[in-house]
Order: sequence, then C-alpha cells, then structure tokens
Amino acid sequence: MHLFTPNHVSLIAACYPSSSALASSGPEYRPNAQELSKLTYYAANRPGKINKLGGELEKRVKSGCHKAQYGNVRARASLLITLSVLRALAVECRRDISLLSPALVACLKVTLDSLSSDLEVVARAASVFTAWCTFTDGHVIGADSNLARDYLAVLRRFVQLSTAEVKSVDHELRNRTRLVGLAALTGAVNSEALYCSSTQYKPQVSIISHALLFHVMNADLSVLDECAEAIKSNATSIYLAEFRSRPVIERRAASIHAHIDGESGPSSSDVLNTSLRALQHMIQHSNGAQIGFLMQATFEGLSDLKVWEKLDQSRWLAQKACEWAQYQYRYAVPTRLVEQLLLIQDSSICTAQHRALAAMVPAVFTSPVPLVNLSTSDIISNLITLVLRRVSIDPQDALLPSLVECISSLGAHIYYSDQIQDLASELVSRLVTVEMQGVIGRDKEPGDRRRSQAIRCLLAGLLGLMRAADGSEVNNVPSQRPPSHLSRRTRVSGEVWHETLSLLCDGDYSVRSDYAHTLVDYLRKEIPKHVLVPLIEGSPTHQANNIGILLYGDSATRSLHATHAYLFILATTSSLGISFSSTPSPAYSTSVTAPTPQNDTDPQGSSAARRSPGLLARTRKSSNAQRLLESVPEKVSAAASASLSDYALILYVLSAIHEEVPTRGLLVGLPMLMALHGTTEVEDGTNDASKQRVKVIQELLARVWLVLGRVWECTELVDLAEKALSTMEAAPILPTLPEFVPGVLRPAQTQVTFPPIEGGGAEALAILVSSKSVQEATGLDRQGLLRRYMALRDSAERPSNHRLMEGGSPLLKLSPALMAIENLSLQSLTRSVRGVGVTDLRDALEGRAGASNPALVRRPSVSTLECSPSLDLRSSPLGLTRSRSRPKKRAVTSSAGEVRDVLNRLGIGKQNGSSLLKASFQ
Repeated sequence: MHLFTPNHVSLIAACYPSSSALASSGPEYRPNAQELSKLTYYAANRPGKINKLGGELEKRVKSGCHKAQYGNVRARASLLITLSVLRALAVECRRDISLLSPALVACLKVTLDSLSSDLEVVARAASVFTAWCTFTDGHVIGADSNLARDYLAVLRRFVQLSTAEVKSVDHELRNRTRLVGLAALTGAVNSEALYCSSTQYKPQVSIISHALLFHVMNADLSVLDECAEAIKSNATSIYLAEFRSRPVIERRAASIHAHIDGESGPSSSDVLNTSLRALQHMIQHSNGAQIGFLMQATFEGLSDLKVWEKLDQSRWLAQKACEWAQYQYRYAVPTRLVEQLLLIQDSSICTAQHRALAAMVPAVFTSPVPLVNLSTSDIISNLITLVLRRVSIDPQDALLPSLVECISSLGAHIYYSDQIQDLASELVSRLVTVEMQGVIGRDKEPGDRRRSQAIRCLLAGLLGLMRAADGSEVNNVPSQRPPSHLSRRTRVSGEVWHETLSLLCDGDYSVRSDYAHTLVDYLRKEIPKHVLVPLIEGSPTHQANNIGILLYGDSATRSLHATHAYLFILATTSSLGISFSSTPSPAYSTSVTAPTPQNDTDPQGSSAARRSPGLLARTRKSSNAQRLLESVPEKVSAAASASLSDYALILYVLSAIHEEVPTRGLLVGLPMLMALHGTTEVEDGTNDASKQRVKVIQELLARVWLVLGRVWECTELVDLAEKALSTMEAAPILPTLPEFVPGVLRPAQTQVTFPPIEGGGAEALAILVSSKSVQEATGLDRQGLLRRYMALRDSAERPSNHRLMEGGSPLLKLSPALMAIENLSLQSLTRSVRGVGVTDLRDALEGRAGASNPALVRRPSVSTLECSPSLDLRSSPLGLTRSRSRPKKRAVTSSAGEVRDVLNRLGIGKQNGSSLLKASFQ
C-alpha cells in the first residue's frame, strides 16, 4: 500500500483477500471479517467520511463490472466482495443511510445493467438493495433527482428479473431468477421509500405492480385461492422478515441467496406466493389516495400485459384488493373501477377492458367484504350515465347486460334503511327523463331504438337492485354476503313507482313486455301488503277509515288506480307511445310559471336534474297522458293498437294484482273490469276484425273472473267463469309469455299480433307498411308508417272541437276558425308580430302547408297542468280533469263557400272598402 494512501481507501482495500486468493475465495466471496469490522466502526463513528467511502466503493464496482463482462474471474470475485461491503455499511450505518444512498444505488444500477444474467451477482445486489430499503426513510429520493432516477432504474431491472423467461428447460433456474427479483421488489414494497410521498408513490407503484400482476393474471384460479389461504394462515414470509413493524434501529435486513445447498429449488407456487404477499403488503400499507394510484397502475399494467380477457382472474383481483385494503379505504376500489369505465365510455366498440371492468364491479359489491364511506348515489349516477352513453353509441352494445348487473349489485350493500328507495328514486328519475325525451345518438337525433333500449336497461337494473337487496341472485350469481349483513330496509314506495306506470302504454312492445314483468315482480315482492281489520268489524268511523285507506289512502292504492287506468287504455286505445315531434317546447306552454332549467333537456343531465324528474319531463308526461285519455273509444274496434301479446300481459298483471293485494285489487279494479266489459258490447254489424278483438277481451275478462273466484274461494264465480270459457266462440289464443329473469337484460321481445282477416284492409296495410321500397321512399320504418296512418285516419274520422278564445283581437278568433285547428295556447298565437294579409288567407284556405304567417300554421301547445284525480274511467280513465274549463264553440269549417259567413260572425268585414283584415290591426 502506498505511504500516502488515504485512510478510508486503506480500510476498504484491507477487506479484500490478496489478488492471488481472490479466485479461490468462493463460493462465499466474503470480505475479511476483522477488517470489515474496522471499516464499519470507522464509518459509524465518522459520518462525514461516508461519502468518501461510497465514492471509493462506486469506483471499484464500475471497474469490476467492466472487467467481469469479459469473463475476468478475479474481477467478478472482487465485485461480489464489494457488494458485501456495501451491505455491511448499509446495516451498520443505518442512522446515516441517507449519506450512503447515492453511491449505493448507483453501484446497484451499474451492476444490474452490466451483469443482469449472472444470477449470483444479481442475488448479492438484491441483498444490498433489500438492506437499503429496510433502513431508508425515503425522503432522500425526493431531494436528489439523480438518486430518484437511479432508484427507478434499479426497480425496472428487478421487474425484468421477476418476469424473466429463461431460455432453458430448467424450470428451477427460471423460478430462482424470478424469485430473486420478487424478493428485491418485496423489500421495496415494505420500505418507507414507497409510501413517504404520493409524488414518489405513483411512479414506483406503476413499475412494481407490473411484475406482481404478471404472476397473478397467469395463474389458475384454484392455485390463487390456495396461495391466498396460505398467506392468510401464515402471516410471516418464508423469505423476508417484516420490516415496517419495528423501529429502524431494531430492524433486521433479510439476506437473499440464489441457492442454498441441501434445499430443493423453488416451485412456481413459491413464486406466486411471494408475488401475492408483496401485492398484499402494498395494498395494506396504502392510504385512500394511494389506493387510487395503485388501481390506475393496475389498469395500465393489465393493458400492457394484454390480459383483460381473463375475467375470472380480474374478478378475483378486485375482490382481494377490497379485502386487503384498510377498512376505511376500501371504497376507493369500486369507485376507481367505475371511474375507469367512464374514461373509456366513448369507445365505439366493446373491448375486453370494458368487459373486465364491468365484471369486476359486481364482484366487489357481491363479495362478503364490507364497504364503508361508499357513495352509492354517485356510483349509480355514473353507471346510469354510462348506460345512456353506450346506448347512444350502439343500442345493441355488448356491454349493456354487464352494466345492468353492476347497477343490480349495488343492492347487496345496505348501510341505511332508505338506501334502496333512494337509489330506486334515482333510477326512476332518469327513467322518466329518458321516456319523455329519448336518448340522443351520435347523429344528434333521438332514436326510438335507443330510447327503448335505454328504458329496458334501467328497468332491468331497477328490478335487480331490489332483488339484490333481498339477498337474491344477481344475474344468476348468488350473493356471497352472509344473511347477517342483510338489514331491514324501506320498501320502494308507490309514490316512486307511480312515475313509471305510463310505460304500460309505451309505443314499443319490448318496453311494455319488460315493464309488465317488472311491475308484477314489484307487486309480488315489494308493494306493502297491509293486514286490515275486516270492514264489517269495528265502529262506523273505523270502517270508513278502512275503506278510505283501501280506495285513496296510501301510495300503493293510488298506484293501483293508475295501473288499472293504463291497462284499460292499453286494451282499447288506437294510439300508443309518445310523439316527440308534436311535443311543444317549454316556451310554448302558458301554464308553466316557473322557469325550466336548461339541463333538464339532457337525458344525461347534471345532478340537479337527476334528483327528481325535470319539470319539462313531467309536463310532457302529463300531456301524453291526456292524449292517451282522449284517444280512448266508446267501443272496442279493429283500430285498437294492442296485440295478442298485450292482452296476455294485461291478464298477467291483473292476475298478480288480485293474487297479491286481493282486497285493494277488488275494490280498485272492479270498476275498470266493468268498464272494459262495456267496451265489448258492439253492434251486430261490426266488422270481423273488431269481433275478433272483442272475443279476446271477453276471454281475458273471463280468466280474470276465474282468478277472482279462486282467490276469494267463490265457487259460483269459478263455475261461471269456466262455463263462459267453455262456451265461448273460437278466438285467437293468448300467447304464453316467455320466461323472465329479474335483473337480467334479455333480448327485445316481439309481439304476437292478431291473425289477419283474409281479404281485409288490415292485411293489405300490414303488407304495404312492411315493404322495403315504401320504407325507403318515405324514410319511415314499419312502426312509423303505422303511426302516421293512425294519425291521418283519426284526423279524417274525428271532427275537431273548435274552441274559440273569449275576448282578444279578431285575429285570435280567425286563425282557429279558418285553419280548423284546436288551439288552447294564447302564447302560441301571439308569437307572430307580422300582420295577416290576403296571401296568408289564400294559403290557409287552399290548405298549403307552407303558409307564410306562422300564426296560421304553428301547432298549438296544450297544457295539462293543474289536474285533479278522479275515478271516472269513462270520462277520465287516468283521473286527470282540467281545473279550468274553456267554453266550447261550434266547429267552424274553412270551405271557400263559407268564408264570408265566418268573417261576418267574427265581426270582421269590409270597412270603407279597405282590406278584409284591416280592422284586425287598427
């Protein structure tokens, strides 16, 4: 040794064997114990010299790595001894580990970059890395950018080792290589360097999670369960000690070896066990924000590994993430799953990532792991938004059934009594908005297919939500939650359900079919069934109270009234559904006093619009109900829109009502049954199509009487109904309803129509509207052509009730009189500020659609607000009567021969030879 050699260099050099003995110092390759003790004592007592010691060791590592790459045995032996010296310094100088960190991490980076294929060198480097991770507090990483860069590079090298595919038939070598890399990553997972700063947590967890997910996603589900049970029963790792449970001064650093003599090589199960243990520790030690970063890193890792197709492993991973997370942070797992679905909601196709995420959400909610701090309202709102978005992209999107399952699974976690009713109210609110306003697609035009599919999805989710809350199966998957977690909850009230009853008269049969089955399930399992004292007992006051409750009292009874009214309309009316084109905008209504929020027009509106059905949607719903009421005929005719399947649904719903709520069903439903019977009393000269429909309704009524007789154990009524069915003339057979699974989005059902009368106009009409050439020429589908035909037929057959405004200028009287329209909105007529001239009058008389004055052609708006309930099915089946009546005037025709008489009656005539309309504007 040179005379002027620095002391720290001399101390380091003394730790190495002589140059001639280096090659034979194996297989341990350990430094001289006595000299190493002097070195560590020197460093521990002189912290200011640690930087110099680190610099000298870094020079030796770089030199040794460079020579060892070319097969220099002595250089390799020297490198192994240098790494042992570094580990000893890290252990003994744990109080001042930050001073040694830059040089130590730089040495590890150079070693792994140069000799990553030498397993013994890598194992020695992993042992050094684990010792440093054990004692560092991690703050030095954020303060030194070079150290942070080198540290992340070292992590990437260990990740490559943990997923290495060794080109050898020796599986032990592959497993041993992976195990060395995983051991080093486990040291990082248990280190304060990972958790001390959220800024440093994100890049580290992105690197580490990739390696851990590789082993989890490529393992069989049975092996994963076995390893998870082994981890649960043996909390202490067989490879590494627990570091963070003790103070830094008391911690012991684990030593990592490539192989120990006398032990068999590690198996694939050992590798998976180590990987799962590291993943468990990382999840357990993360807080709420870090769980979010970890979930995002998981999504990125699964995408990089291209393993989204493995749905079973994805579900298992989501469940274990919730189970291993700290109790108060478990909510972050399902929240991030739903948020990730929202981030990729605009994809034009359903990808494997969509399917996996949608499978992971119900796996979390149906697991026995309790969740706290979970905002179920935000979750269901995001899921509904996602459903509507996917429907707007493609009504037949493959992701929709999975999203319905996600909504249903929310019912498996109940933490307060009104939770299910609140979630159901949210669903019903969005359901009403979609029903009245539709769903806007990418072409910015509302579509009936999108609207129907969105309604069916929300209905399936609503029913699945209620059934999951009762501990039933969710999409044929039984809930794993124990019965003790199923608390008593508030049932969904009739007031909430009442908003959905109009779907019984929807224009799409698939919607009517799904809703009828949903309604029956609600009647059988959700509607409150009060046990009342018999009406004949008690005082007269008590009897009157009972009758009042049955007829008008609770929300369930009021819903039954509306249900019977809608069923009556469905059986008899000639016009079903909602006409979007004829619905006036909010500005056309004169009865609305409060301003309508602009965001109510968006089916995916803001939170304010989601809390309750928007004012606009309610107004349009009332207008549509009034239109349905006005289309109810006195007698059943061939023009009725109901099909054979609709009458089967009516029978199905009525039977459920009388079986589940017999007393209320009897008192509420008898008037409707008698009114429906009255519509079948047609004259002898009625056409064959009408007679055919009458026979079906009579069979329906007979079967309802049969149900009533059996429910009330009335033998005479049963005999009468059976006799009527046996003697009834041949009629089309009511079809059998297909099987219905609650909470599952089934394919759209098709209706069974009445058999056509041979040679009749109905058959010809059906053929014509089904013609592709006709549909292409008109731009309408079959249903659109039928609705168009019905509207034109009604306008041709039914005379208009012209109601003239009281007071006002003669122009307000002239317009409805000449145009033969029904205009109840003063605002819609006074919009025009331009006068009506001779050209306008001529256009109106000649029936030109492009009349130049909008006051003569604009369709009026009809307000149905301020209505009161009624039980008169004949005059108002839905119980809506106008609170303000308008005087009816005699219908005024607009033929050319009566123009002068019309003008004279309205007080408009020639004055001093001027124009006919001059007086109207003076």
